[in-house]
Amino acid sequence: MQRALNKDISDQPEEKTNEADTPRAEALGGPFHRREIDGLRAIAVLAVVFFHFGVPGFGGGFVGVDIFFVISGFLIGGLLWREHQETGRLALGQFYMRRIRRLAPAYFVMAFAVLAIGALILLPSDFRETAKGVVAATVYLSNVMFYRQAGYFDGAAEEKIMLHTWSLSVEEQFYVFLPLLFLIFARSARGLWIALASCFVLSLLGNLIMTPRAHPAAFYLFPFRAWELLAGVGLAVLRHERPDLMREHQAISWVGLLLLGVSILFVQAGSGFPGWQVIAPVLGTVMLIANGQEDNWVNRVLSMRVPVLIGLISYSLYLWHWPVYTLTTYLQGSYAGPAETALWISISFVLATLSWRFVEQPVRKATQLASWSLLSALVAASALAVSFSWVIYRTDGLPQRFDTQSQMHIAATGDFLQDFSRCYVPKDGPFEGLEVCPIGPESAHHNLIVWGDSHVRAYFEGLDQAAHETKRSGLVIWRAGCAPLFDVTKQESAATRAQDAACAAANRQIRAALQQMPDLRDVLLIGRWAYYATGEGSGNDIHNTIRLRSEALGPMTQDRLLAKALAATTEEIAQLDRDVYVLRQPPEIAYYKAPDIARALVHGRLTAQLARRIGQISVTNAERRAAGANEALSRSGAQILDTWDWFCDPFLCDAVQGGVGQYFDNNHVTNAAARRMRAVFYPVMTWHPG
Repeated sequence: MQRALNKDISDQPEEKTNEADTPRAEALGGPFHRREIDGLRAIAVLAVVFFHFGVPGFGGGFVGVDIFFVISGFLIGGLLWREHQETGRLALGQFYMRRIRRLAPAYFVMAFAVLAIGALILLPSDFRETAKGVVAATVYLSNVMFYRQAGYFDGAAEEKIMLHTWSLSVEEQFYVFLPLLFLIFARSARGLWIALASCFVLSLLGNLIMTPRAHPAAFYLFPFRAWELLAGVGLAVLRHERPDLMREHQAISWVGLLLLGVSILFVQAGSGFPGWQVIAPVLGTVMLIANGQEDNWVNRVLSMRVPVLIGLISYSLYLWHWPVYTLTTYLQGSYAGPAETALWISISFVLATLSWRFVEQPVRKATQLASWSLLSALVAASALAVSFSWVIYRTDGLPQRFDTQSQMHIAATGDFLQDFSRCYVPKDGPFEGLEVCPIGPESAHHNLIVWGDSHVRAYFEGLDQAAHETKRSGLVIWRAGCAPLFDVTKQESAATRAQDAACAAANRQIRAALQQMPDLRDVLLIGRWAYYATGEGSGNDIHNTIRLRSEALGPMTQDRLLAKALAATTEEIAQLDRDVYVLRQPPEIAYYKAPDIARALVHGRLTAQLARRIGQISVTNAERRAAGANEALSRSGAQILDTWDWFCDPFLCDAVQGGVGQYFDNNHVTNAAARRMRAVFYPVMTWHPG
């Protein structure tokens, strides 16, 4: 997710006058071209581009989007405040027509190009998701869509061709929010100023509070990003109302530049961003804009020809550089080295320059183009984009584009989404606040609990089908990376502290809930046991680590801790007169991942024979990986449901069975596999009272 955190929605002044405009005009927010702001745009967009392309030294380059948020707030806020104060009204029609001229043409050219190229190279599931992204971006809701998609099974940022449009949606939402605020407080400048300040404070506090608790929300959603835009608005209002407070000194520019430099170098991508880290680039941008008219070295450099030119094409550069990066790496895996990286960055600049010269500028300068014509063109382009995308989505990404040799891996790529429409979060009762998913026939009383981690989700369709076939009603409870164990806490590299804490809290609640369910008869525990026993992933995900701890059981090696905790959990549940079952994890096929295999096959980077070999593992190697987990299961006291016969012969385990892909990645099975092996769940499903 973090490789596509940003986008330039930079706004340029609506009019230009001579650079020698009076300081008084500038103090009033006059509509003239401030070259140093173009230079500031250049810093922002270069930071983002170099970060995305992996150029060393730009580890925090994604803060470029925060720089642009402040710039947009300053320019748009100043324009609206000036108009509001001078005329007592807002010409919203003209305002939105200017926004359409500024943003829409380049966006639609990029979006249609992405769909056209995607039809040639994207796998069906990726093409379908890209089409969804085009629809969401066209209606300015892509930030909401990507927020809702964030989660354990969320794909890598490099696979989301339209991910960069999330911040475009944030800005478009700002273009609705800010004029609405002006209209509500139209009669009182003081009330409007108080409202702006209050929204700024609430949004900033929301960002600081939500980042550690709900990082995707803090990152993607407008309410937690609004303060960055409002910082620019507040600066514009101060320059209009109290120009006497604007004290210029070259130190202000130097400190602002230092804050941006430190942010670009050292801000960390991940679950701690935005949070407090984003304050530095926002403050630095405010300082640079506030001191932008002071004659100093910083402003002179920012106003030079090259930075200004890069700033002028910055919107198109952002629109194009991310699709260039994602589509090329999608096609070939990775770049050969710095020379190829430089080549694709250069191509991004060429496309951006062409977009600026032949798309952006002609539309903006076409004063003879009537508003109704522009609006009609917007509606037509939007309808075409949505229609094409709808066809792509409804046909599941047009899978007939590829040969049958790749179909089994292509099918596995998209065969991991389940129907969770029956799931709900109880408002009271023992599972209050936890999401539970019914399986089997509808019932007010559930006498079966299936509890575990993301493997429960992977098996969901098989569990539900087995429950219906045996007429057994149960509840499924799962949490990614959270072992179904009592008295155990975890620290996982792929999770935030809040998620680790939520795992422990949920397990405590489930422990109490099991004692409050008199009808409960059977409990099935499902987990990635090899992960918990070894403390790390394997093959493709060996970088993922997890550390289990237990104050109740004391310090010991992780495989022993898993064994003791699983046995203790089983015994405690059994003492409640419940039968306990545990599912043996299928063999891990270390380097298999259906999307990667399918992509390499269709793009000619992998032969069918080699793909088959990657999807296989010897029983000896599979058992070596599972040794600690198998020992823990054997000592648990639970009844073991074995899965290996569904995937292995005496010598070899295979990710493809009967020509159908059984694995999505190296440890999660597909829906097809879950349905095929549903009989493994029959022993726990066929309980009969009395």
